[in-house]
Amino acid sequence: MTALLEHPGYEEQRLRSSAEKLPSRELQAGMLLSLMGQPQQYSYPSVFIYGHRASGKSHVMQVLLKELELPHATVSCVECVSVVLLFEQVLLSFFGCDVASLLPRSPSLSDFVRIYRQQCSQTPAKQTRYIVMEKAELLRDTDANLLPALLRLQELVEDNVTVILLSEIVWDKFRPNTGCFEPLLLHFPDYSKAELQQILSQDRHPSYSAEFYSSYINILLGVFYSVCRDLRELRHLAALNFSKFCEPLAEGKVKETDTHKLWRNIEPHLKKAMQTVYLREVSSLQWEQMQQMEEKESGALRGLSAHTHVELPYYSKFLLIAAYLASYNPARTDKRFFLKHHGKIRKTNFLKKNEKTSNHLLGPKPFPLDRLLAIFYSVVDSRVAPTASIFSQISSLVTLQLLTQVSHDDQLDAPKYKCAVSMDFICAISRTVSFDIVKYLYDFL
Repeated sequence: MTALLEHPGYEEQRLRSSAEKLPSRELQAGMLLSLMGQPQQYSYPSVFIYGHRASGKSHVMQVLLKELELPHATVSCVECVSVVLLFEQVLLSFFGCDVASLLPRSPSLSDFVRIYRQQCSQTPAKQTRYIVMEKAELLRDTDANLLPALLRLQELVEDNVTVILLSEIVWDKFRPNTGCFEPLLLHFPDYSKAELQQILSQDRHPSYSAEFYSSYINILLGVFYSVCRDLRELRHLAALNFSKFCEPLAEGKVKETDTHKLWRNIEPHLKKAMQTVYLREVSSLQWEQMQQMEEKESGALRGLSAHTHVELPYYSKFLLIAAYLASYNPARTDKRFFLKHHGKIRKTNFLKKNEKTSNHLLGPKPFPLDRLLAIFYSVVDSRVAPTASIFSQISSLVTLQLLTQVSHDDQLDAPKYKCAVSMDFICAISRTVSFDIVKYLYDFL
């Protein structure tokens, strides 16, 4: 595979070193080298590289530029919230801090081009300079003339410079309506299952054999590959669950070749971890601590989602409690639970014939926003003003899929919601705020 990185303008040793650091991406790296050409030659003005998240775009670029010692400036469009920071980063990488300080307080594109051309006349480029724009899709939200100018920057500054855009979306979403210089397109496809197996197996633990770690990765991909193909997320999951996979081996209960017994031990933990893919509800250390606490408290395994309260704000917990009460209590029982001077009311007095079935068996029922807020103000300890913060926390609960909006988006006057959490989940939330939710549930009277 190293032959794919052969190029007459670069040393063979550097190309071999680059190929070793780019498993399953030799084809794309070779194509990119062909587009870049020899260091002293003029390269194409702009290249657009696109592919899904964690498909190796940034990694391939950084390895090639550093291993081949090519002059470059890497600009993150997430960090550069303004064009000022973008211009400063480019000038700082190529010409130093003294030149970057020449920019005025609010520089325009013409100021940047003028300073760049002045420096090129004094120190012309001996090799192609590369400007790598990561998360380039954010450039669409900047000035309308910035993206077209970057695509033809080589012509504007009269220098041997190439702009490389890295993006997760296709070029058709970038192209301005007024037209622009068309860059060369290079696609990075997703890693296949075999390629992920090869890459993840390189992260093996030194205390175990390569075959043992490879079998663990095979089990991990068998569970997660259908729902997650993000290399970074899979690498995080592999590191998170490997200690649990090795527990029977460390205790001497099984051997490395007993794959079936190792699988039976790790299967419930992998299923729990599947509920939290991409969420990062807790850190790796907190996850391990909770695993140990669960084993000490009881043998039953509770899902990681029961610990989501670690990340929930204080009032969001009470909003979720109020939503659960509104979903599983009939509306006519609110007076009995939340009014102080309601009198002595027995359950048999307001039990209807069609309510013999438990509300928890029937599932959550929708409720209006005003009922949610009324219960919330009744159960919360302190007085809370109905500010925009409270309403934004309701939207956050919907985004986290802890609440479900059942009314149409255009129904602004009285939106309706349903609570989407389980009984165990809400009990765990209630314990963190010292609230006995069972006393307020109609089914447990």
